[in-house]
Amino acid sequence: MSTTKIEWTNKTWNPITGCTKIFAGCKNCYAETMSNRLQSMGVEKYKNGFNLTFHKQVLDEPLKWKKPCNIFVCSMSDLFHEDIPYDIISEIVYVMEKTPQHTYQILTKRPERMRFFFYYVRSIPENVWVGVSVENKKATERMQELKRIITPVRFLSCEPLLEDLGKLDLNLIDWVIVGGESGANARPMREDWVLSIKEQCEAEGVAFFFKQWGTWGSDGVKRNKQTNGNLLQGKVYQEMPKAK
Repeated sequence: MSTTKIEWTNKTWNPITGCTKIFAGCKNCYAETMSNRLQSMGVEKYKNGFNLTFHKQVLDEPLKWKKPCNIFVCSMSDLFHEDIPYDIISEIVYVMEKTPQHTYQILTKRPERMRFFFYYVRSIPENVWVGVSVENKKATERMQELKRIITPVRFLSCEPLLEDLGKLDLNLIDWVIVGGESGANARPMREDWVLSIKEQCEAEGVAFFFKQWGTWGSDGVKRNKQTNGNLLQGKVYQEMPKAK
């Protein structure tokens, strides 16, 4: 799977699929739902469902993409899951180094392991952006490890945004993505939570990207996510960061 409907990237690359739900943001994981659906459809790559799986056969996919693009790495997993050996992560990062025409976006809920890898195991390539999921106040702790990684872009993915995050320390943060949860069991997101993040980004000169409302609209009504759309107070906010 390389094409994607994710608004803030061009392609996805999944040499690892599957994960473990251990955080609040994982409760209604879209990747688990999609993995199980693809398994039931008989898609060979997802024969293991949402069990952690390394797909060596797709390692060279980015080598075939000649046009420069943004690539979201492991959209169906977490590259820094504790059960993924560092030698496998190294193989994946080596492909990133070999394809400097692309920009790779890595998002994790396990920033301690990411920082350890890029500090002690392998240096981070210049074409890699790194981010952490920040779904609630507890998750803001992940930002401290993120800030210790030297990279052209550090970003936050506040999706699904589950509560008001309060005052954020956006020093050294370049980009913030915000979105609501989708699906039958989606938890609602309030407009004032989103506006608080937007206003803080504007004050600090941080790129702000509002992805979607999800299943719950800005008016607190549950409906189709396409109907709810991505307008925030009547406008589209989809800024991209400028790499340093």
